Amino acid sequence: MRRSLMLMLMTWSLLSIPSLAFAAEGGSGGWVGPFAVLAAGIGMGIASGLCGVGQGLAAASAVEAVARQPGAAGRIQTVMIIGLALIESLALYVFVIAAILLFVQPVK
Repeated sequence: MRRSLMLMLMTWSLLSIPSLAFAAEGGSGGWVGPFAVLAAGIGMGIASGLCGVGQGLAAASAVEAVARQPGAAGRIQTVMIIGLALIESLALYVFVIAAILLFVQPVK
């Protein structure tokens, strides 16, 4: 189920930008256009939402683990902070890609 959903989303994201799907030259004049703005907005929204869910689950699991074993609180907190940083990096990567889609002009 999860694999088919991921495949469907990847295919949809490729086909939503015709210049990527068909390697077409010309047309809209590059990346900047309604499809790029739409892709950047949807991508950032999905990444931010999933990062929030992931960070919430990580924090909840860490609190539960500390409640079960208070002696290991320091190690659990260290691992949680590293995990939260890795989760947050997803949103930062998507933000950088969205900025590239919107502001970098193609080479002509």
